[in-house]
Amino acid sequence: MTAASALPLVDADFVARLAGRAAEAERLRQLPDATVDELTASGLTDLLVPARYGGMQAPLPAIFDPVRRMAHGCASSAWTIGFYVLHNWILALFDERAQEEAFAARPFLAPAPLAPTGRGLPTDGGIRLSGRWSWATGVMHGNWIMVGALCGPDDAIFPALALLPIEDVAIEDVWHTDGMRATGSNDVVVNDAFVPEHRLVRVVDIYTGTAPGAALHDADTYRWPMVPALALLAAMPALGGAERVAEIYAERLSERVLAYEGVMQKDKPIAQARLGEAEVRLRALRGLLADTIAEIEAIVATGDAVPRPVRGAARMAAAHIVHESRHVIGLLLEASGASAHFVDNPLQRIKRDVDVVAGHVVFDYDTSRELAGALRLGMKVSRTAMV
Repeated sequence: MTAASALPLVDADFVARLAGRAAEAERLRQLPDATVDELTASGLTDLLVPARYGGMQAPLPAIFDPVRRMAHGCASSAWTIGFYVLHNWILALFDERAQEEAFAARPFLAPAPLAPTGRGLPTDGGIRLSGRWSWATGVMHGNWIMVGALCGPDDAIFPALALLPIEDVAIEDVWHTDGMRATGSNDVVVNDAFVPEHRLVRVVDIYTGTAPGAALHDADTYRWPMVPALALLAAMPALGGAERVAEIYAERLSERVLAYEGVMQKDKPIAQARLGEAEVRLRALRGLLADTIAEIEAIVATGDAVPRPVRGAARMAAAHIVHESRHVIGLLLEASGASAHFVDNPLQRIKRDVDVVAGHVVFDYDTSRELAGALRLGMKVSRTAMV
């Protein structure tokens, strides 16, 4: 199967089924089993799996559009599915032995809380890992997990990602939120688990696109730096959600009679203006996305590492996409009346989901702007900055 043939798997019917299960997904606080079954049957999780392990080895940007379109049905489900797919790409950056183990029985479904809130102490052949991690998206259906940890002796600590079977973690049910409920992003706890050396990869190598898998697979896909990949993917549910709000708003204009005015909302010039403004702002965001992807793809194709200023600009672009998408949703919801806030109306769910997406650390608008500007000027930034 080719990468191109995978993309139609996220068709209008699939998106409609996600929409039909959106309320159930919220109630369950995780993906419904039917969604997971359909996802694994579709082969979409193989999109970024290396060819040597039977995957499609598609260009990394091939995942962005499917996730954007899935968000038209359920932004929370799109987020979870998107990260399941992207985490196959992160696995492909590990040592060959780790990949052979984890790709042996696909689908590989792994949460990946990246903050280094664990400690890995050196031991023969690897580390002993303990810690607690939040935001483990997709953990309720996971079969592996990747977590961030500070590894090595106290005088030579380095941040790394550690790969473990899901059996090595305990799940703490803490995911009680007002949005993105279907992601099931509960906490996980590891207590003194052994992680062999080959299941560790240094974060600095992932950030720069020079992890072991970049050389092993010799494909541009695996030379993308992680933060731009993660940030741009994570922005897609917000963009797709805003696009769906614009569609619903346009549909409602032709049906909605304004109370106490007795006129159709479509006949109000200001209502027309809001739609026009929303659509041009969304079009601008799609252009920004395409431009950002093209710049990184061009650099990766040369074999060079993507410079930090470009990585910072990509993070800024992703944060701006989320920031603007949220404003477009607000622009249209404030003209959609009180009925938009009934729990069976998708408008309120999309707003809540995108509000939560905007709280992700990678989308901190102030920090993203500061980093992009500082790197553009050649200034030093923190070694722990997410770029």
